[in-house]
This record gives sequence, C-alpha cells and structure tokens, in this order.
Amino acid sequence: MKKISLFLVSLLAIVAVIAPFYFKIPEFSRQTQLRRFSSYEELKNFLKANSQAGPYYDEGPWVQTFDLTQRALTESGTKAETVPDYSTTNIQVEGVDEADVIKTDGEYIYIVSENSVVILKAYPPEEAQVLSQTKLNGTLRGIFINGDKLVVFEDEFGYYGSYEKFIPYESPRTFIKVYDVSDRESPVLKRGFSMNGYYFNSRMIGDYVYVVINRGAYRIDDEVALPKIYSGDRVEEIDATEIYYSDVPDYSYMFTTIVAINVQNDEQEPTHKTFLLGATHGMYVSLDNIYVTFPEGERTLVYRVHIEGSEIESVASGEVPGYVLNQFSMDEHEGYFRIATTTGQVWGGEALSRNNVYVLDMDLNIVGKLEDLAPGETIYSARFMGDRCYLVTFRKVDPLFVIDLENPYAPEVLGFLKVTGYSDYLHPYDENHIIGIGKETEAAKEGNFAWYQGVKISIFDVTNVTKPKEIAKFEIGDRGTDSPVLRDHKAFLFDRSRNLLVIPVLVAEIDEAKYPNGVSPSTHGDYVWQGAYVFNVSLDEGLALRGRITHLENDIELMKSGYYFSSPYSVKRSLYIDNVLYTISDKKIKMNSLENLGEINGVELP
Repeated sequence: MKKISLFLVSLLAIVAVIAPFYFKIPEFSRQTQLRRFSSYEELKNFLKANSQAGPYYDEGPWVQTFDLTQRALTESGTKAETVPDYSTTNIQVEGVDEADVIKTDGEYIYIVSENSVVILKAYPPEEAQVLSQTKLNGTLRGIFINGDKLVVFEDEFGYYGSYEKFIPYESPRTFIKVYDVSDRESPVLKRGFSMNGYYFNSRMIGDYVYVVINRGAYRIDDEVALPKIYSGDRVEEIDATEIYYSDVPDYSYMFTTIVAINVQNDEQEPTHKTFLLGATHGMYVSLDNIYVTFPEGERTLVYRVHIEGSEIESVASGEVPGYVLNQFSMDEHEGYFRIATTTGQVWGGEALSRNNVYVLDMDLNIVGKLEDLAPGETIYSARFMGDRCYLVTFRKVDPLFVIDLENPYAPEVLGFLKVTGYSDYLHPYDENHIIGIGKETEAAKEGNFAWYQGVKISIFDVTNVTKPKEIAKFEIGDRGTDSPVLRDHKAFLFDRSRNLLVIPVLVAEIDEAKYPNGVSPSTHGDYVWQGAYVFNVSLDEGLALRGRITHLENDIELMKSGYYFSSPYSVKRSLYIDNVLYTISDKKIKMNSLENLGEINGVELP
C-alpha cells in the first residue's frame, strides 16, 4: 500500500509539470484574466488598439440593469421589542439587502416620490402623517435604511457637446448621500460622495453599502477621461495604474467602479476598485462576493470580486456560452457559482436557441454543465434553491424544468411540466412548492408563437421532482393586463406565515360587445382598474382573492384606449406592519386591516 501511495504521489507530480504543455488552456483563462495597467499611456494605447466602436464612446443611460424564499430583516441594528412585526424588501440572498424606492423599519416608512425622499410616521396607522420631505436635484435610484442612517442614490445628468463628436463636456454623476435621520422630522446630510458615471446597482451587507457605477470610456482630443471621485471639496482622479482590465475587445468599453461605504462610521473613507470592461449587464451578490457579467457576442464574461467590509479584491474571471437574463439566473452555493444562459436566437427560421446551466468553481472554471434544453425557446425565469434549479422557458408553451445540482460536476434534469402561459418571476413557497408570476397565453393558430393574455399566478408542486404539477392558478384580466412584478421582484409581497400574497396590477378587460364577430387572441383590452390584489395563499386552499385596494377612486380615469397608462396614484409597492397592510403610490399611502381589508387611514404625499 505504501508503494502504491508513493507511486500515485509521483504520478501526480509528473502530471502537474507536463500538463500545461499537453493540454490546451481554455481561451477565457488567457483573455478574461484581469490585470492592471502599468501606465496611463498603456491604457490609452489599449483603448486605441482594442475598441471596435471608434474613437468616441457615448456614456448614455442605456447601460442600466435589466433590471430573489427568504424574508429577512437585513437592516443593520437590533429590532426594538416595541416595534411590531413588519415586512422587508423582497431580496434574493438572505443578509444581502437591495436598494428600493420604499423601505420601512416597522415604525416609519421611507419613500422615494419623484425627486424627493418622504419620511412617514406609519405606526400606529391612526397617527400616520408625513414628517419630512427631502428634495433632491437629480433622479433618485433607490434608498437603504440602516438604523438611524438613510442612504440615497441619485443620478444627475451631464451636458453634451456637438452631435458630430458625441463628447460630453460635463460628465453625468452618481451621488451617494448618507443622512442622519435620528430626528425623522429633520434629516441631516452627514456624508456626500459622488463619481462621474451612472448608478448601476447596489447592495447592503451589515453596515457596508456596495455601489456599482458605470462610466463610458471616451477620449477628448486623443486623451482618455479617467473616472473622478468627489468628496466634499476634494476631487480624486483614479490613476490608470489602479484600473484593472482584460484583453477582450469590446464595442463599448466602460469604467466599472465598485465602491464600499461604511454608512455608520462617518470617519471611514470609502474604498473602491475600477475595471475597464464592456457594458455591465448583470450582477449577483452573495455575503462574500460580487459577480458582475458582461455580454460579449455569444458568450458572457463573469468576474468575481471578493468583498469583506471595506476590502474589495478582484479574484477570478471566466466565461460561459450564451447570455444571462437577470440576477436570478445566477447563484452561489457551497463554493460553486451556478448560472443559467440562453444561446442563439429564438425567432430565426430554425430552432437556433438553446438553454443551459453551468456550474463554476470559485476560480470561475466550468466544472459541470447541462446544455441544449428546450431548443427554440428562451429562458423567461430562473430560481436556484439549494441543490436545485428551476427554469422556465417559453415560446408557445411553458416548460418548468426541475434540475438537480447536488453533484456540481453532473447537473441533470429530474423532470419538467408543460402548461400554457409562462412565469416571469419564481418565488419559493417552501422547499417543495414554488409560486410563479407571469402571463397566460393563447397559442397562435399559425406560427410557432403564442399571444400574451392576462396576468397569471401559479403554484407548482415539485415534491415529486420527476412529475411537477401546477396545483393552483389565478388569472387576472385580459390581454394588456400588467404588473410591475413581471419586471421587478421588489414589487412582490409574500409571507407564508400569514398566508399573504400582494401584487400591484393594472387590469385590462375586453368588452366583447365591441366584437360581434368574436374576439381575436391578439385583441388588447381597455384599462379598467389599477391597484393591489390581495390573496390568501396556502397549499390547502390554493390562491383565493381576499380583496383589492386602489388609490384611483374614480375608475373613469382609467377608461382610455391605447396601450399605455400612467398615474401618480398607481400602486407600486405594498408592505405590512403588524396587522396593517400599507399600499404605496407616488401620491398616496393607504392603510387597510389585514383581517378584513377595511380602510383604516390614508395619507396624501407631498
């Protein structure tokens, strides 16, 4: 046995030495590995040699995210015993908070309303009133509340030169502002920090907020404008030797900067890392890592940045075939990064698209893969839960795939279910049941596609992984009915312990009297109602409508033809504190009893 062990050790040593000469290194290992520029001249020459878009790069706002089952108290600080139970932002990873336009701490509600942040005394509901309104100049992208500190993200757009050159002479800037709100009636700005560029996304872990800011890489008179950081009266230009890059050519190079800010310690300076890469497309954040993705042709580049307090370190890079839908197509679990992608095109003459799931190690090398799912379809939603992945693809019907990832080196399909319609968002009910929010569909008589109809809520039972079932569904409205949840998971409120599910909905209905020859599945309904649908949800009773709440008291305002409706009284979020349901629009907050939905109070917003 000892001789065999010595032989194996010797063999492994020989393989380690000769392997690099006999085995081809994957292409991404050479191309996507990050390194730093040695000088400003090297950075400038790199842009000249590798850019595929010409000498000028517009930094327009199109680079925003396309833009996760746990309910978690992610705000920092200890919840006081006198504060009642309350709901928090619907997030993807427990302990990793996501900025939103609404936050609560169980006593106050903090609301982004147009270009203001409004603080409302919310509980008890009978005493609800507006305490303060903080007006800002730019576009508000989201907020965090961390104890007595309020974090606000604001974009201010710059001014542009002639159309011939597309050169901005004053760069847009993203502001990160930290307010002391210990006196909710009089917030005090404690810290101001800004960068030229656009807000992309952010997370909060403990007392640290991590912000990703994008800025176009452009030249003026053959000189590269480097990112700048503004703090008080100080202006710091990020040195070229501090900027990381890879050798991948791109049509639209961007400076992507990750900033870490301790929101509780005003004396601690923010830290940052800057990368010269393509246009940031997606971001997933675990407790320890930020993963940013960049589309590059038929592949997606992935970079892992380790975070720990104020420390930000670029540690790994890799790539996978295909493109990524959104943050829910990515996940980190027990030392592996999982990602779902779609390759090819759906609407070509042939079934060219394929769907895939890849498992990568922490060095972002692919160690397991499952490819060629649902040819001719594309991913509409994904959700990773422990050792499983749930994937919804769609073109004419909706297959829900149950994928086993227990062995990261050999993912496999356990089962799938085909139903009409599709789900844009998947949310865990428990370990064996999933809630899906999407659209009902009607298959076209000619052509390999389907017409979208009303909003559809489903409950899927995956107890038998080989034969998943749709055990409940609820359909709202006709073609044209819409919900923000289809695009933004933060508009979704669910609490299993309370059997509560709430979503905002814009309802369109078809008046069949207008169509004596029958209603085509392509017919768009008229808008008739907007507000929050409140459901009882359980495995025994399925989905039962508890009631509806609207801020539009005069429904005639909605009776408009066409395909667009907007109102400052459109409900965009909901939350609960104790046994009170709060629905929020830009102009109003309503408080209703969770027991019978009876109205308790209402407050007009400034």
